[in-house]
Amino acid sequence: MMELTTIKDAFERVTKKQKLSSSKSQEVIDQVGHEIEQALGKIQSADDPTSPVDQKSILTDLKLKLNALVPLQQLEGSQKELNLNLSKYPKVLEKFFNPDISKAYRNVDFDFHIVNQTVANHFYRQGLFDLGDSILNEAGEPEAIAIRSQFFEMHQILEAVRVGNLEPALKWACINREKLKQNGSNIELKLHRLQFVEILRRGSLTDSLNYARAYLAPFATLHMEEIQKLMACLLFARRLDSSPYADMTSPTQWENLTEELTGQFCSLLEQSYESPLSVAIAAGVEGLPTLLKLANVMAAKKQEWQAMKQLPVPVDLGKEFQFHSIFVCPVSRDQASDENPPMLLPCLHVLCKQSIMKLSKSGTRTFKCPYCPAEASVAQCKQLHF
Repeated sequence: MMELTTIKDAFERVTKKQKLSSSKSQEVIDQVGHEIEQALGKIQSADDPTSPVDQKSILTDLKLKLNALVPLQQLEGSQKELNLNLSKYPKVLEKFFNPDISKAYRNVDFDFHIVNQTVANHFYRQGLFDLGDSILNEAGEPEAIAIRSQFFEMHQILEAVRVGNLEPALKWACINREKLKQNGSNIELKLHRLQFVEILRRGSLTDSLNYARAYLAPFATLHMEEIQKLMACLLFARRLDSSPYADMTSPTQWENLTEELTGQFCSLLEQSYESPLSVAIAAGVEGLPTLLKLANVMAAKKQEWQAMKQLPVPVDLGKEFQFHSIFVCPVSRDQASDENPPMLLPCLHVLCKQSIMKLSKSGTRTFKCPYCPAEASVAQCKQLHF
């Protein structure tokens, strides 16, 4: 954010100088034009025999006035300030927007099957099925198209919801009722609530009551307060938009439902709500400045960027990119891994396994916790899973 603020400030300085230069140029042009028009008016009055005019003196006077205005100096002064700020702006951009991001590239053994599937799944999520199919066919991985039909069903349901048709969504929620309950979702009730409100808005009180008896009554046991609120809406059958329950008719109800429906559909598919490709690119963009600085520092110290197995500095990302717990041993400062997992001591302090092995002389003796007087043996320590 600080980088963007600096760039924004530099851009605003350039635009300010440009406006001042333009305003000054127009002012000088107007002054010169005014003097010329006045001189021209005097010359044209020479046709009047009652007031003879010396044209040479008029032109001489005009020249003196124009020289007094020094228009070129005025224009050059404002233009010079503009050019100065314009020349600085590209340097600001170059400082914060490194054009050569390849410096941060490292040779990584990617599983290309996973990469191809991730890219194709991204397009399936967006509803771009032809593009996803094309990518998988060109990559020679037609078996990965299996997920396509499920995302295709999701988009059919979402398209129907966007045009006000809740039937496909209700059918899907009914089929997956038990799975949705296990997820703690009440989206089926929300779909029926929206359908009930739409029937009521059309002014059919009888149809609304029949729908409530058939589809809302089964939810009364667990959601009585919500059902009572919907029943109160019946009192405002033809004027729900101006009733105390007008929020139920808001377009945001449909928008929120569409988002929740997408989330629940992805959850049942055991897929994340956000596209993994989008998340990976967004995380890369956020971490790129740190990686570029590190690559430049290592290059200056003649250290090999490609040979480095672990980053010497943390790459801080937002909470939206933190999906797993990360533990750094307070003794060795090493990040926990499958080979060096975190271990819980009897005193409830946590160290990495390698640190415990060093403190216990490879498990041959008890050791003292570095943070309290308690002693423990390797056998008393429990491995934590993260």
